[in-house]
Amino acid sequence: MGLRGWLFGKDEPPRVTEAEWRRALGLPLFAGLEAEELNRLRALAERLVRDKTFSAAAGAELDGAVCAAIAAQAALPILNLDYDWFGRWQEIIVYPAEFVPDREEVDEAGVVHHVRHPMSGEAWEGGPVVLSLEDVGWSGLCDGFNVVIHEFAHKLDMGNGAVDGLPRLHSGVQATAWAAAFTAAYEDFCRRVEAGEDTALDPYAAESPAEFFAVLTEYFFERPGVLHSAYPAVYEQMRRYYRQDPLKRRERWEHDPATP
Repeated sequence: MGLRGWLFGKDEPPRVTEAEWRRALGLPLFAGLEAEELNRLRALAERLVRDKTFSAAAGAELDGAVCAAIAAQAALPILNLDYDWFGRWQEIIVYPAEFVPDREEVDEAGVVHHVRHPMSGEAWEGGPVVLSLEDVGWSGLCDGFNVVIHEFAHKLDMGNGAVDGLPRLHSGVQATAWAAAFTAAYEDFCRRVEAGEDTALDPYAAESPAEFFAVLTEYFFERPGVLHSAYPAVYEQMRRYYRQDPLKRRERWEHDPATP
């Protein structure tokens, strides 16, 4: 997956200083988390840094601050799930900016097309997560964009063997309720995008059910009020699935910013 400038081996994980952890956990994304939650989040992030190989590609510069920022944001969706929900894979590859992989795609007529599309991130089934360092820098600011959460949402989606917007569910979520909420919302959203409406959610979510799930996961954590207003039934399913309520957390913090 591209030439790597250098990499951290598993026996030599990146060193993250206390100041770098504090900076990573101080992103607006984490506002409102209680002290105990922040401690668990950091423990999950530290485990990601230990377990995964962080590789730099195309001249990207990796340091402890970058690794901490990626790991902390990746850990948020599984804060109340389990570390193993991300599956067993080994590597996080970081490019300096958008990257352009060479791909071959076969259309419905069986014609093979050579395609090159710039990407800010991607997740391979059973393989690495690939991220643009520039886009990582724009993540966690609560503006609705988060390439780290997006790609790690794809990893959750892959947990049941199909990348289709239906991740492996736990006992707190009913598959029928999930499917009903997401199907209705996805069909409505696609209609709005096709009609040229200026949607509150990123139109990229209309690309496929898998992208719908990943984009809406970004909004769930970054701008929960927007998602709740657009598709409250989807928000409720995500609240049950992630076992978190970012909207309530954000409202509590806005009412009293002095609270952790």
